[in-house]
Amino acid sequence: MARPTSETAGQSYSADALHRYGVLTPLFWHGMRLGAFFKLLARNRFRCSPREALTALTITPVAAFNSAWSAVQAATLNRRIERLELREPPLFVLGHWRSGTTLLHELLIRDPEHTYPTTYECFAPYHFLLTESWITPLTKWLLPTKRPMDNVAAGWDRPQEDEFALCSLGVPSPYLCWAFPDHGPVYPEYLTLENLSDQQRAEWKRNLEFFVKSVAYRRNRRIVLKSPPHTARVRTLLEIYPDARFVHIVRDPLTLYPSTVRLWKSLCDVQSLQWPRAEYDWLEEQVLDNLVRMYAAFERDRGLIPPGRLAELRYEDLVRDPQGQLRTVYEKLDLGDFSRVEPTLHEFKRQNHTYRTNRYQLPPEIEQKVRERWALYFERYGYETSDAVASST
Repeated sequence: MARPTSETAGQSYSADALHRYGVLTPLFWHGMRLGAFFKLLARNRFRCSPREALTALTITPVAAFNSAWSAVQAATLNRRIERLELREPPLFVLGHWRSGTTLLHELLIRDPEHTYPTTYECFAPYHFLLTESWITPLTKWLLPTKRPMDNVAAGWDRPQEDEFALCSLGVPSPYLCWAFPDHGPVYPEYLTLENLSDQQRAEWKRNLEFFVKSVAYRRNRRIVLKSPPHTARVRTLLEIYPDARFVHIVRDPLTLYPSTVRLWKSLCDVQSLQWPRAEYDWLEEQVLDNLVRMYAAFERDRGLIPPGRLAELRYEDLVRDPQGQLRTVYEKLDLGDFSRVEPTLHEFKRQNHTYRTNRYQLPPEIEQKVRERWALYFERYGYETSDAVASST
């Protein structure tokens, strides 16, 4: 039973063509505990379509399993996790969706002195310390080998966005719109963490800190975290980790826009608990608005980052010269001896030499809208003309 095919900017894809998402395939929502999952259903008035109701039925016992093992870990490990001191402050990869954050993250975690949250750790953030070693071998066959929106490898041991860990922990997130996409955007205030109560912000910070310490409990090295919404949360991240490092990547907006629309439509298709009845007519406006809000917050707060703690680069330059660009990041952020990374970068390049990015051709009216709405991004990062992009590729 294939999911619907989505199209944008002249590009078509079928999520089902890349992986047959059946009722047994783990979705993000399978990682929730019972309380968080029922809250998600209740907020959307339990409006699952018949087929997706079967998926919801598979989530319910898994959520009960999560709740039980969460209680076991809370009784045995959580106090030790909370007392843990990080050996190194985190390194945050910042940038809009599809700007190259995944590639940059993959390169940074080649460093043997770095670590990262795996997909399973983000899936089950409250009990992975007890269950990862035996659950992942038993269930790896359930996962696709590639992500549904691109050609990047997937699997329980692959790096993942910590935003999904927050979702599993029951923290509100804009990502929850993918569960019921017919209902449109949700929790826009959690993109920037603005207009939250003091209690809500404190809870968000507590959950992120707990998850980071949980990862460090097993591998207490510098943790590299990559979630695009963090681009708009610099102020809050510095409140938790005043010594954190940040690396920020940008990309040609005329590629960024259609690629992000494609990503979000793909995630709505494969993660939905509804049979999509609409063409997500809210989504393109949401993509436009998200970047505006994200970069208003980032440009406002970037001055809070101490000197020597922020490095910036362009996706086009990273693709052209990954080793040189990464060396510059190491020098700017004082991340240590770059020579320890070089052998692993060569191996990464060998393994991924066949990877190709998607190409897009925007209709003139869409291109004009993107240029108008994202004018500050075009100007701030040197993408005003196509020549500026061509010169860096």
